[in-house]
Amino acid sequence: MTGIKFGTDGWRAIVGRDFTEENVSVVTNSVAKYVFETFGIDKKIIIGYDPRNMADEFSMQSAKILSSLGFNVLYSDKIIPTPVLAYNAKLLDACALMFTASHNPPEYLGIKFIPDYAGPATSEITDKLTNYLGQKISVQRKGSVEEYDFLPEYEKHLEKLIDFDKIRNLKNTNIIYDGFYSASIGYFDKILKKHDIKFETMNMYHDKNFGGAMPDPKPKYLKDLIEKVKSTPNSIGLANDGDADRFGVINENGEYVSPNEIISILLIHLINNKKLKGSLVKTVGASLLLNKVSEKLGVEVIETAVGFKHVGEAMRKYNPIIGGEESGGLSIQGHIPEKDGLLANSLILEAMAYENKSLIELQKALYDFVGCKFFNDRVDKKLADINEVKPILDEYKNMSSFAGYKIIKKDFKDGVKLYLDDNNSWLLVRPSGTEPLLRIYVESDSIEKVEEFKSII
Repeated sequence: MTGIKFGTDGWRAIVGRDFTEENVSVVTNSVAKYVFETFGIDKKIIIGYDPRNMADEFSMQSAKILSSLGFNVLYSDKIIPTPVLAYNAKLLDACALMFTASHNPPEYLGIKFIPDYAGPATSEITDKLTNYLGQKISVQRKGSVEEYDFLPEYEKHLEKLIDFDKIRNLKNTNIIYDGFYSASIGYFDKILKKHDIKFETMNMYHDKNFGGAMPDPKPKYLKDLIEKVKSTPNSIGLANDGDADRFGVINENGEYVSPNEIISILLIHLINNKKLKGSLVKTVGASLLLNKVSEKLGVEVIETAVGFKHVGEAMRKYNPIIGGEESGGLSIQGHIPEKDGLLANSLILEAMAYENKSLIELQKALYDFVGCKFFNDRVDKKLADINEVKPILDEYKNMSSFAGYKIIKKDFKDGVKLYLDDNNSWLLVRPSGTEPLLRIYVESDSIEKVEEFKSII
């Protein structure tokens, strides 16, 4: 048993190095112990996997171990997105194991444990899983493994949240869906087809190497989609990461639309067009743009530590209109407290259809509404030793000014966040948690300020 550590979204490792049959067995037995001690042997367990190398084999290994201990397992009959499995965990009152490494490089695989509330496991739960590593339960009875199609019930639920008839009438936009070799293939395209929504596709097959790139829907990995959008008039591009819980969006000019902008646009849409009421949940690393929009709309902002497990926990507590993070994850009221890229794709199209506007026009309307733009960046500062982390954090904690601006507010929920007295700038310094590295986020209302802040860090 080596290298097993549960991070903000499960355990991930390189296949053949630490992600081995032995370690999968250890983690599976840990999960069995937790589920047995918490719920008993009658608790159903559902299992899914993304397109990664050996994800199907390792997930079946896990299913067989659990059934041998006495659990009844429903095993996905095909590659599945994380949010589809998560929704079914809630629907079936089951715990779920998802074999994925999300947006990590192709050589990685991982296991996400999703409790029956259908969101990421809390720190309390992952601490228990860690404590149970190396432990086993005795065989309780004869269990079972049954193949199962998790799509139909998820699809029915999505149809209650999204007005696909409205999207079908979105006549002036060409939708280009980049399957990105991801788990979204066979799900998002199938839903659009069912509702007679016209779209073009790219990269519509599962590839364990994700076309030789990172399965992360950021601009540098979406070059093919960007070129396709640029060469096709009145088009937008939609893509998801490896397990389809994150989204990437390209507007009609072939420009990447940040998750902060998307969440802001959707907040306005959900209030104005869908009449939802409540708060907004965002991470401490997300943009002030969200705060400004919320202030204009009279919506309370609830801020969490970085990581969707914190967003999901707040969503379960506050039932907000929308919860999201700067790295491309969101969910909404009435859905599950787990990020969902298929939902995000659908909501973007729905917002455009309701407003009868292009995505560029929605972006312009957003900035006209807020009155300013924001620019942000992140610097990863490598340190020689993990012991250097605390002194540097203490240095930022004790600052009274930065780059000639007074610090008017400090926040310590996740590292050190400093707000500057121009009321449009902040920086966040937080440790990586796994290596001697500080992640330093900066944001301001001009690129020049952002560059200046980066030069001082």
